[in-house]
Amino acid sequence: MTKEGAREKVALIGSGNWGTVISRIIGGNVTKYNEFQQEVKMWVFEEIINGRKLTDLINEKHENVKYLPGFAIPENVKAVPDLLDVVNDATILVFCIPHQAGIRPMSEVINKSLSISVCSLSGANIANEIAEEKFSETTIGFNNVIAIGGGIVDGLKLGENTKAAIIRSGFLEMKKFIKWFYSGIKDETFFESCGIADVIATSYGGRNRKVAESFVITGKPFDQLEKELLQGQKLQGTLTVKEINRVLSRKGLNDEFKLFTTIYRIAFEGLPPKSIAEDII
Repeated sequence: MTKEGAREKVALIGSGNWGTVISRIIGGNVTKYNEFQQEVKMWVFEEIINGRKLTDLINEKHENVKYLPGFAIPENVKAVPDLLDVVNDATILVFCIPHQAGIRPMSEVINKSLSISVCSLSGANIANEIAEEKFSETTIGFNNVIAIGGGIVDGLKLGENTKAAIIRSGFLEMKKFIKWFYSGIKDETFFESCGIADVIATSYGGRNRKVAESFVITGKPFDQLEKELLQGQKLQGTLTVKEINRVLSRKGLNDEFKLFTTIYRIAFEGLPPKSIAEDII
């Protein structure tokens, strides 16, 4: 919280595809209101691009040439490689970085670690469409795992009917899983943007679908395709399904979640991709 009369200082932690998109929004918004300091520092994991530091390229070109090429970043957004420098004296922290372990909401992790109030912002949306200022809604869901299933179907060229069946099965398993472990959630939530809308958007347009399709076509492992196709972005669906399977195995619930289990086995245990249709449909 700021002192009386002081202005809010926003710090952005993360500068990948989504982080850069958010920097465009925050950088523009802070200039519209007197309550905010004009400069926004954005933490960048330093990389070398064609012999130049990524932070230098962003600050000179006002564009993230690696993760969001072709979209201007406001000049009041400053790329900084030192995390402590970025968060120093900040009153609002915006986290936009990949989660790498566990299925706990990141809002809970941040709240417990920093003892601060947290709000979450996510799907159903795709980063580049937000960058293009297209309409979007924002909430949260289990979309990335189902998107991998949709991408597998696309790679197998099984058609839209099969893909629709996979999306339906995934949606039902998402609902059952969340209700099983978070019984207080309302049924209506699943039919808002965080539920079916997020599932559909990412199953047809997200990075998880894209990489899963290539996984089927090329036979290359997901971690290799992540490096080849995403140019430093992270693939969340495989991490999430691994954590889901860990929970299901520990609880003895794999038979209750056949699609999630099949996607895990295809991704990590060598189960043939065609099994997604044979075992589920």
